[in-house]
Amino acid sequence: MGDRMATTPARGPLTGVRVVELAGIGPGPFAAMLLADLGADVVRVDRPGGAGLAIDPDHDITNRNKRSVIVDLKSADGPARVLDLAARADILIEGYRPGVAERLGVGPEACHARNPKLVYGRMTGWGQEGPLAPRAGHDIAYIALTGTLGMIGEPDRPPAVPANLLGDYAGGSLYLVVGVLAALHHARAGGTGQVVDAAIVDGTAHLSAMLHGMLATGGWQDRRGANLLDGGCPYYGTYETADGKYMAVGSLEPQFYAEFVTLLDLPEHADARKDRARWGELREAVAARFKSRTRDEWTSVFEGSDACVAPVLSLREAPHHPHLHARGTFTDHGGITQPAPAPRFSATPTAVRTGPARPGAHTADVARDWDAPGLLKDQDLLKGQDLPQDPELTKGLE
Repeated sequence: MGDRMATTPARGPLTGVRVVELAGIGPGPFAAMLLADLGADVVRVDRPGGAGLAIDPDHDITNRNKRSVIVDLKSADGPARVLDLAARADILIEGYRPGVAERLGVGPEACHARNPKLVYGRMTGWGQEGPLAPRAGHDIAYIALTGTLGMIGEPDRPPAVPANLLGDYAGGSLYLVVGVLAALHHARAGGTGQVVDAAIVDGTAHLSAMLHGMLATGGWQDRRGANLLDGGCPYYGTYETADGKYMAVGSLEPQFYAEFVTLLDLPEHADARKDRARWGELREAVAARFKSRTRDEWTSVFEGSDACVAPVLSLREAPHHPHLHARGTFTDHGGITQPAPAPRFSATPTAVRTGPARPGAHTADVARDWDAPGLLKDQDLLKGQDLPQDPELTKGLE
């Protein structure tokens, strides 16, 4: 490991860490992207025909900072090629349904026989065990069972769907990354490798820890739009403006609320903060005021204040906000505007080093760098093949 660290250019705190990613969709690739952003050498093992995600590989940002090889795991020697990589890796990530990796010959037991210190990360929705483990699913179903979907939205409307951010990426990818890095620390401290079972249901439930504490003490009502942080509070929510756009309000503390009602010119509601009986009229007054001006006008009103009010921006607008622009929160690479790597490090800065890895584009380089010449066998036959999708592999999380 020391030699590897010495010869790899500095590119983030995970420089020198080798990761094998068995191609999938959703949270697994995002977790691998985060590791790659932090400097790990991530090799994505693509299969002939691709992963089945309806996106041009040149625009799949989750494959940035990675390298790609193509291996047909259904071929006679496909599993052996993956095991050769696993033998040289620190971390392996897969997102198949439970049991699939074992049937393919690349499960934890086979990998650990070659590399006892390997951290084997498993990304699924339901987890490796439990009644629903073999069933299909998507983000929305996972978060539905954990109670988190049911708490988002207005009380008199169906729960609002938070894209696939809450389950796939927050409850899934981020917990997988925390898990594999913790297990890597253990392995390097003289321990052995192990399996990390990252289930979206577990991670999403874990995210609601504070709310369960509040629920137990009566500080949170088990229904939508009735609480301090779920839109039930009139000074913590969103309001439409004159031009059909929105402002977000989070004036929770007394001093911030005081500034909020002052700038909104609602002095008669200065004492309505703690009086839930007045929350209805306060909401109506705030809504009417926001409706009287455009989003940009209100943005100017609250500029430089501590009222905790901000414009609700779209995906295309966000990169141009002065604060995000000044910080470089977004970056342009290869003609694609995208979030820059996060978080930031003072001694080992990160960057978008390469664009999305095209399937199989780095086979020769990886074979050389990882001393795995077996990867080169039959690569000319695999490149560009448009083989039928294998649902067992393509839809690992479904």
